[in-house]
Amino acid sequence: MEIGKIQELEIAREVDFGCYLTDGKEEVLIPAKYLPEQYEIGDKLKVFVYTDHMSRPIAVTRWPYGQVGEIVGLKVKQITDFGAFVDNGLEKDLLVPKKEQHADMREGGQYAVMILLDYKTNRMIGSTKIAGFVSDTAGGLEEGQEVKLVIWQKTDLGYKVVINSEYVGLVYDNEIFEDIRLGDNRLGYIKHIREDGKIDVSLQKQGYEAVLDMSDSVLNALREAGGSLALGDKSSPEEIQQAFGMSKKNFKKVLGGLYKAGHIEIFDREIKLKKAEG
Repeated sequence: MEIGKIQELEIAREVDFGCYLTDGKEEVLIPAKYLPEQYEIGDKLKVFVYTDHMSRPIAVTRWPYGQVGEIVGLKVKQITDFGAFVDNGLEKDLLVPKKEQHADMREGGQYAVMILLDYKTNRMIGSTKIAGFVSDTAGGLEEGQEVKLVIWQKTDLGYKVVINSEYVGLVYDNEIFEDIRLGDNRLGYIKHIREDGKIDVSLQKQGYEAVLDMSDSVLNALREAGGSLALGDKSSPEEIQQAFGMSKKNFKKVLGGLYKAGHIEIFDREIKLKKAEG
């Protein structure tokens, strides 16, 4: 039975306050409030197992934001003399001990946190000293692949991000068209894997799929606005970014494609659906 992991266990026996689940060797309590309305002895349940406030193993059907072995962005709820408690989506908050903090954490702040199992106490703990757990060169990643990201550190060029809890990549400042914060959990895309193995990451889809998605966004916005938007060839990059979260370069590509397909008319500061679209 793995502490800090989602796993499938079998209902072994019932008690007044819940049921005991088994993996064939050990048992763990699932409180009554986490049981389905109907169940039978022998049924299998998918649960998350961790230790409660009394350090007893307990099974719940409430998923955490991250399991043992994962790096996720978590928010600090409380600071104490011995560490910071962060919200991992469970009733019991996750402790990041002082000695596991890369720098002093602050209440309300968000951080990339590695979730570990303290084998001395059998409890989950967190660490912001994550550099030793990630690689700065790609292995098994492909350009265009969708990945899970955690915004990790600010640099002169942009933001370092943790990719799939395994790798470090970089999102460049001039390719960010939305508000992001340290500790944010995002979906992103592998933009480019350089010859030295370093990874460039984008928050937007790449290539043909990206153009299709952005085209749909523009057409939907036009339809919702009644067929006309006060954005066009001469609109500023800031106006375009605020409206669609894309660069002016990509916006003009999208408009060109929609115009050639006969969907829109383009003016200096306005785009319109053609009557057939309307």
